[in-house]
Amino acid sequence: MTPETVGPLTRIVDVVNIPPAGKHVHVEASDEECRALAQDFGLPGIQSLSGDFNLTSTAKGVHVTGMVKATITQICVVSLDPFDSTVEEEVEVDFAESSGMPPEPPTEMHEYEPPDEIINGQIDLGALTAEFLALGLDPYPRKPGIDFDYRDPKDRKDSPFAALDRLKGKE
Repeated sequence: MTPETVGPLTRIVDVVNIPPAGKHVHVEASDEECRALAQDFGLPGIQSLSGDFNLTSTAKGVHVTGMVKATITQICVVSLDPFDSTVEEEVEVDFAESSGMPPEPPTEMHEYEPPDEIINGQIDLGALTAEFLALGLDPYPRKPGIDFDYRDPKDRKDSPFAALDRLKGKE
């Protein structure tokens, strides 16, 4: 890992000698790490963040599956009130040494997802946890029970259908 790739949440795991049965890794963010990530993501708060991962060796590297869970505070885009919510994101990622990464296939490139890179025999499950939290964030969060249903009475009278309503005798 290089210093440029290290974020607020880092958990370096050595993947060179993963047992044949695989390896389970639990990542739990500290209060300080949660505060730093909340600031990075523009959230009022992250109360808890964890990831449970299963690592298995493959012919080309490491296959990681698991789940990222978080309790966060967001701002409702309708009412602008803060509210708490939970995020749960499934994780499935392949890692490979840069020398073992296959070139992109010439067909259906949009479906091809190259593996993440194993650097010096290590992967960062903290960064992976933060990445999947970011993927799980709703870009337009709404507080439960809040709806946006704006109807301006002037719009009805000025609409192209207002003349038809008058013809039918509805106005």
